[in-house]
Amino acid sequence: MAEQKTILKALAGETQAVPPVWMMRQAGRYLPEYRATRAKAGDFLSLCYNPELAAEVTLQPIRRYGFDAAILFADILLVPQALGADLWFVTGEGPRLSTFTGSDDLGKLGPADDIHETLSSIYETVNILTRELPKETTLIGFAGAPWTVATYMIAGRGTPDQGPAHKLMQEDIATFEALLDKITEATILYLSAQIDAGAEVIKLFDSWAGSLQGDTFAKYAVAPTKRIIAALKEKHPNTPIIAFPREAGDGYIGFAKATGADCVALDNSVTPEWGAKHVQVDGCVQGNLASRHMVSGGQALIDETKQIVKAFGNGPHIFNLGHGITPDADPDNVQVMLDAIRG
Repeated sequence: MAEQKTILKALAGETQAVPPVWMMRQAGRYLPEYRATRAKAGDFLSLCYNPELAAEVTLQPIRRYGFDAAILFADILLVPQALGADLWFVTGEGPRLSTFTGSDDLGKLGPADDIHETLSSIYETVNILTRELPKETTLIGFAGAPWTVATYMIAGRGTPDQGPAHKLMQEDIATFEALLDKITEATILYLSAQIDAGAEVIKLFDSWAGSLQGDTFAKYAVAPTKRIIAALKEKHPNTPIIAFPREAGDGYIGFAKATGADCVALDNSVTPEWGAKHVQVDGCVQGNLASRHMVSGGQALIDETKQIVKAFGNGPHIFNLGHGITPDADPDNVQVMLDAIRG
């Protein structure tokens, strides 16, 4: 059955008349059934760490829409929590972490090898999903890329320009690189365990890669991704990996070859025509409908969906949004998008 899964066909380089499709954050607050399950869990982190409920919200968009892939419900900041950082979520504002400010904080982080005790329930969620997902649906595991995770750890929250991380990089590069190294080690172990539990594809989210330029992009976006992929491929050579260096611009060009990724996900700051010309030439691409269309809908949603399918139609393509679906999205617009893709 694995050979018949459309996502795996695309990741193996096959061009398909109808591209497979899933959405980033497809299990989320735009769905009433998700909101009901989250209320049952009590809070976001409790939902992440409850295998039965986390599996349930992962399955909800599959039942409703029949996406070609399900992505594990978790959060990229569970890795720093497993390393010893304090993590909590503020309603309406997002995550907060104990702030990593310098070399003294390195000693407060535990060994990468110790993360599995904290994250064992995530692996159990993967186990449940391998049993409960439809046989034709691909299961995607994921983690945040080291740079993006570090930006949250250093600032203690999301920031518009990742300024605190850039400041630490400039003022104490040894500590900054030691932190990235620690995150990279933990991420390799975390993703390998997800694969052992049943994840068929891995995705690396480098949501803030766009704030790295020139040499820093090569050092802190490309190099850690390459290291993670090489380690995973050594142990799991048949597991495809999708890399998402969001807003990388020209950095998307050659990213697959530089890192070993099987697919590069594109955000909607680049056009699909540009992506086909400069990125799809190296293999599978994923993307890249603007998330706003899930809110506004209408003919523009249909037209841009069809434009993306056409632009990427001559090579391997996984249809997705250019970023995650937002809580104010209309669930009906998701079906409109799927109908436009699948005819």
